[in-house]
Amino acid sequence: MKAFLVAALGFVALTVALLGACIAFGGPADPGGRSALVDAFERAAVEAPALRRITARDGTELAYRRTLADPPVRGSVVLVHGSASDSRAMQPLADSLAAAGFAVYTPDIRGHGASGRRGRIGHVGQLEEDLADFLAVVEPPSPRLLAGYSAGGGFALRVAAGAGAAAFDGYLLLAPFVGHDAPTYRPGGGGWVRVGVPRLVALHLLDGFGIRALHHLPVLRFAVGDARGLTPSYGFRLASNFRPRADWRSEIAAVTAPMQVLVGAEDGVFVPDAFAAVFARTDAADIPVQQVPRVDHAGLVLQADARRTAVEAAAALLSALPRARAD
Repeated sequence: MKAFLVAALGFVALTVALLGACIAFGGPADPGGRSALVDAFERAAVEAPALRRITARDGTELAYRRTLADPPVRGSVVLVHGSASDSRAMQPLADSLAAAGFAVYTPDIRGHGASGRRGRIGHVGQLEEDLADFLAVVEPPSPRLLAGYSAGGGFALRVAAGAGAAAFDGYLLLAPFVGHDAPTYRPGGGGWVRVGVPRLVALHLLDGFGIRALHHLPVLRFAVGDARGLTPSYGFRLASNFRPRADWRSEIAAVTAPMQVLVGAEDGVFVPDAFAAVFARTDAADIPVQQVPRVDHAGLVLQADARRTAVEAAAALLSALPRARAD
């Protein structure tokens, strides 16, 4: 018995030491340099409406921008930015949607821009709470579409598969992040992100035992270089929440609202040809996937022809729903 206890204690000590090493030294490496994605969004930047703010249930101020359409309003689009970014990046597409008759709302997702502390959130699930608080306070006109780009597209998929899915009448996913183990994913996101795999795995293991004190530690780091105003890294909580849940197949299977996926045919962050198979379903109709020719990852929300395609997709998703009342 004594030998067994010694061996057991030794195993526990070794496990603790390994977990400690993974957490301390297994964080994400610096991707090095500045991604061409950052340059593309900076070149395409346009003037954006002033920030507005609401107060979330925990007292944190959350920022968003509103781009109004001339009445009669066709409905509203809540447009979610991608990883490391904020609402400014979505303004070219917001302007195109507004010109087509949609009221557009572009939040700074908590942990980005002017919403909370960059790279951090309080707990997994807080982003869904923030979205519910936003809808309750701002009340975007119906019918409502949730559109998300890249990581924001993954978050839109998470919402569509979750308990709050009925808050929106349709979902538009623009080159969405599906999962690191999905066929759509290129290793490192084509150079955009580095994942601290040892730390990520260790924190997941500790989470299973209810140990969450270290969930603020960064597990993702982005190639933002010297760009100002961006979020260079994500803590474990934000990285876990701003995406679909880990079982992305179940997420896709759970979607019941109208949904469409757009991806640039020349996307260098994800694998365009893999999206159709990923969004094919056995027990429900496949979720339509459209490739936009001659468009890369950033171009999907920046190029004029791609923005027209996104506007057409938004209109098609909401075309059969009741028309919004003009204010």
